[in-house]
Amino acid sequence: MPTASFLTKIGKMQSAGCRLCRITRESRGESTDGLADETHGHINSAGCEGLATTVTAAHHSIWRHLYDSMHAAQKPKSKLKFVTLDKESNMNTLWRREEFLRICSKEDLKDILVEVTIPVKKIESQEARYNLYPGSFFVNRFWGR
Repeated sequence: MPTASFLTKIGKMQSAGCRLCRITRESRGESTDGLADETHGHINSAGCEGLATTVTAAHHSIWRHLYDSMHAAQKPKSKLKFVTLDKESNMNTLWRREEFLRICSKEDLKDILVEVTIPVKKIESQEARYNLYPGSFFVNRFWGR
C-alpha cells in the first residue's frame, strides 16, 4: 500500500503527514500540526499514534514467545536466570526486588548511567508521557514512570 509520503512525492496527495495520526489526534480534539511523515517505518513503529497500541501488542506477543522459547531451551547448568517470566518489568519495578538492591542501589545505577549515557533524541509524542518533572525526561523514561 502506498504511503502518504510516497503519494505526496508523485503529486497524488497534498500532505505527507500520517493519516492514522491525524485521525487519532482529531478524535482526541488535538491539533494536527506537525504530523510525522507517513512512511512504512513510521506506521510499523509505536511512534504512529494510530497504530501504537497494535504495534506494542505485537511486540509484546513476539517478545513473550521468544522469552518462553529461550527459557524452555535453557540447560539445567546455565547460570542465566530469567527474572521476569511471569510478567514484563521495567527498571523501576525490578529495583523493588531485594536481589537487585543487593547488587547496587537505584541511585548508584542512576549516577553511573548519567556518566555513560549517549544522548537520545526526545520524541515529542513521548515527552508528555515521561516529562513528569522538568529536566527528568530521560530518567523517567528509563525507570518506566
